[in-house]
Amino acid sequence: MKYIILVLLCLTSSIVLGQDVIEKSEKKRDSIPLDKKTKPINPKSKLQNDSITLTIEDYKIISFARDTTYLDTTLTIQKEYRYNYLREDDFELMSFSNIGQAYNELGVNFERVTSYPNLGAIAKDRKYLEKEQINYYNVATPMTELFFKTTLEEGQLLDANLAFNTSRRLNFSIGYIGFRSFGKYNDSQIESGNFVTTTNYLSKNGRYALRAHIAAQNISSEENGGLVDKEAQFESGDEDFINRPRVDVYLDDADNKILGKRYYLDHTYKLVRKQLDSTRFEKTSLSIGHSFDYETKYFQFLQTASDTLFGDAILSTINDKAVLKTFYNEVNAEFYNRTLGRLTGGINIYNYDYYFNSQFIEADGTAIPNRLNGTEIGIGGKYEKRIGEFDFSADLKYNLSGELAGNLFNASASYSINENNKLKLSLHTSARMPNFNYLLYQSEYLNYNWNNSNVFEKERTSSLKGELLSKTWGNVMVKYSNLDNYTYFSPVSDEQITDGLDNAFIKPLQEGNTVSHLKVKYEKEFKVGMFALNNTVMYQNVTQDTQVLNVPQLVTRNTLYFSSDVFKKAMYLQTGITFKYFSSYNMNGYNPVLGEFYLQNKEELGGYPLLDFFINARIKQTRIYLKAEHFNASFSGYDYYAAPNYPYRDFVIRFGLVWNFFS
Repeated sequence: MKYIILVLLCLTSSIVLGQDVIEKSEKKRDSIPLDKKTKPINPKSKLQNDSITLTIEDYKIISFARDTTYLDTTLTIQKEYRYNYLREDDFELMSFSNIGQAYNELGVNFERVTSYPNLGAIAKDRKYLEKEQINYYNVATPMTELFFKTTLEEGQLLDANLAFNTSRRLNFSIGYIGFRSFGKYNDSQIESGNFVTTTNYLSKNGRYALRAHIAAQNISSEENGGLVDKEAQFESGDEDFINRPRVDVYLDDADNKILGKRYYLDHTYKLVRKQLDSTRFEKTSLSIGHSFDYETKYFQFLQTASDTLFGDAILSTINDKAVLKTFYNEVNAEFYNRTLGRLTGGINIYNYDYYFNSQFIEADGTAIPNRLNGTEIGIGGKYEKRIGEFDFSADLKYNLSGELAGNLFNASASYSINENNKLKLSLHTSARMPNFNYLLYQSEYLNYNWNNSNVFEKERTSSLKGELLSKTWGNVMVKYSNLDNYTYFSPVSDEQITDGLDNAFIKPLQEGNTVSHLKVKYEKEFKVGMFALNNTVMYQNVTQDTQVLNVPQLVTRNTLYFSSDVFKKAMYLQTGITFKYFSSYNMNGYNPVLGEFYLQNKEELGGYPLLDFFINARIKQTRIYLKAEHFNASFSGYDYYAAPNYPYRDFVIRFGLVWNFFS
């Protein structure tokens, strides 16, 4: 409690001293008057005024898809949902006991973002920022965002980002996410670091545009293999083991790591640019573009001494390392006409090199290759058009040569019925090979050596999604997906596998029959005065000949909260309780050697409530968060697992803040 009081005192003093130039207007939108004499954006303004008034719309955030939003300093229930390690709504995820340790999926999505396979280790790389997740900035003055949150035992989470410019046309950002959480259970410490720097430029005549970023990221995890005696030391609620370091775990010398570096560049030049008379809007333009992406990434599993938990080993010391290097180049041309729409077409070359620094030879003398490399050539196109309240977009990627990629097609159409209701329909189809760790893997553990590059076929996914976005009736999403050649990990043995030894028999498998998945999701908030009830409910159903895809049938989250201005509107307060529940099902197991989840049909988990109590506040541009997580842990039963042998976290109080300030 003394730390909370100290942080609040520091915040109060820093807000008074550091934010005297930032004011909130009576309107919903923030305004930022610069009372100090600052360098004006337009030199001519200096002749008319000693100072200028900026609004929040002068601080733009530009996504990879070039969608532009403004800095948002409000406090909403959606901000509460996203105030976590991932900085995204984790409604469809179930966290392990330590923050960032792993996340089991309660809801699944099969849409592909790219047409090429990934390295793998999906359970460990959720905090690894892909190029599609990088934002670019266009700011009037330097802008800083500090995100802080406490973790478990030792460590903290800090996300600091600074965006600035040297002129209106040249903007930069530099950010670092530092994270460490010791965890409650033995040997479960997690550390990660994400460094990202970006730049974007637009020439004075508006013809040349450039954006680029550099990202260096690492995620390190201690692996304990789960609980040894979960019935006696966890589920029983024995007071002797409420102190979690006393609970026995399988491993005390195992770690895995993801490390990656990426260099990205995207630039365009407009050959033809015609503007409407007396306006700045383009009537017609023709541009050429080029994008470049070079990335190296590896996943490594280290263990001082091998353990029978994963089967027999070749060497006593384990050092498995899978490396992927990719090099992507694309040249494109874009034609835009205000009447005809926007049409883009291009050709791309993708080079990949996936390898291990070892060679495995089977007992019969057959050598498993230690490398997959090659070159893929593809073409792509995109079309966008808006007619009145109707929006249409489509993009296509098709592989001309190579073995990995197939095709990827997305199409969406939306119609705004009125200002309160909108309809949207989306279609997705894709075909590509499974991730590299399904195709080829080599390890010091005998069972973790395979080559399926000539055996597995391309996974084929098709989905149709319909959405109704209504301020009156809520948001409804219905999505139906079909999967062919669905690929997964599962224990495989001719004999009965002893309980707790699934990880000794893990193999990649591919389902020959079609798997169908239905997802229905509904979101609606009810308000009465200062009180609100925010609801999110998801229903899923899987049709399959063999049980290869397990998801809970029902997931719900309901938040009852109170919001009001207090202290003569000096502070905006939000407090409430969040209830989360998902029906019991065969939760996927976790494998630390691969950093992946695997299919298991022995044990049903779930069916327990999760209750959180929170108090959040906003003072000018600072949001303060205080939460009692899973406060029902001690009286609702010790059966809250995130995966077999891996519990969810116990009751804990955590706090933090998000602070935006301007120079």
